Amino acid sequence: MRLPSQRFLVVSASMGAGHDAVAGELVRRLERAGHRADRVDVLELLPAGVGPGLRAFYRTAVRRAPVVYAGIYRAFFRPGPGSGPRPGTAPLAALAEDRLLALAGRLRPAAVVPVFHLAAQLTGRLRARGALTVPSAVVVTDFAVHRQWLHQGNDLHLCVTEEAAERVRQALGRPAVATGPLVAERFLGPAPGAAVWRRRFAAHAPGRPPVVLSAGAWGAGTRLVATARLLSAAGYLPVALCGRDERLRHRLSRWPRVAALGWETDLPGLLAATRALVDNAAGQTALEALATGVPVVGYRPIPGHGREGVRRMAALGLTDHAADSWDLLRLLDALTAPSDLRTRRIAAGRRLFATDPADVAARLAEVVADGGPGVMTPFS
Repeated sequence: MRLPSQRFLVVSASMGAGHDAVAGELVRRLERAGHRADRVDVLELLPAGVGPGLRAFYRTAVRRAPVVYAGIYRAFFRPGPGSGPRPGTAPLAALAEDRLLALAGRLRPAAVVPVFHLAAQLTGRLRARGALTVPSAVVVTDFAVHRQWLHQGNDLHLCVTEEAAERVRQALGRPAVATGPLVAERFLGPAPGAAVWRRRFAAHAPGRPPVVLSAGAWGAGTRLVATARLLSAAGYLPVALCGRDERLRHRLSRWPRVAALGWETDLPGLLAATRALVDNAAGQTALEALATGVPVVGYRPIPGHGREGVRRMAALGLTDHAADSWDLLRLLDALTAPSDLRTRRIAAGRRLFATDPADVAARLAEVVADGGPGVMTPFS
């Protein structure tokens, strides 16, 4: 039985492009299911200057000071030993409470849906004390669920895998279900632009298997130029996705057997024309590659959530994690040619997307119909 049309408020974060991509796909699915969905950036709910400052600090730390970000991740995100208090993002979330409540009061959504961990802390705090009177359902985008995703005030968690859902249930004693990753459906079907990309790659470096080297929207990564040169020397055509980092793109463009690209809109076609993806973040690009049927190798992951996610995806048999440059080339040699490993990785990746794409929308409508499991005490 189809549930009545509802209105949802999706809370994203402009930290790179991954969370916004998830939010955009969620809005599309909700609207296709007959609901109405509004979207807001949690950074815009913070006082003037705080959101851009937070984004700039995070971007600088990940790109220029990975040791600093690794320390932040250990202190704020990883579970701590014992039951003692650990630092969290509660003070930051508190700064956004008034604006979210005002927005919810104006839009009157049936549920609020965070797709970023700070937004999850925000809604959890408000639900825990009864200030937010509609259910909150968190879309957890990480394979390795860190503790900033976890707040007992939230009513439901939608996770990428059953393992992640079980982690939430054990930590919170709250409902969590595996609905699979939120990836645009254009990555799941035939890619019309693939033929154009194949011709382009063949003209750039005839006879060389194209392998994508992803640096995310911000061009973040360790020794990306060295990795591109390694792949080129090994006989591959590195297709470097530099995002919006024009300096990185210009540096890589100096090498004739490297295809250095900026922000690309036809990612389904590009991925479908390549043989593998070298990934450093376990983020949305890795998921889009798996949806397209392209094997993924994690290599030199960015610290914190990137390293944890790369390890978790490899442990689940979805991807591979290269320990060093020789291991990277060994894995690519197996994954880019017909092989049992390539077949197994493609099949495992596609099983992630076996659920009905409308399942997320249906789960959200159900939590609204149920009114949420009720207000709980705060999680610390």
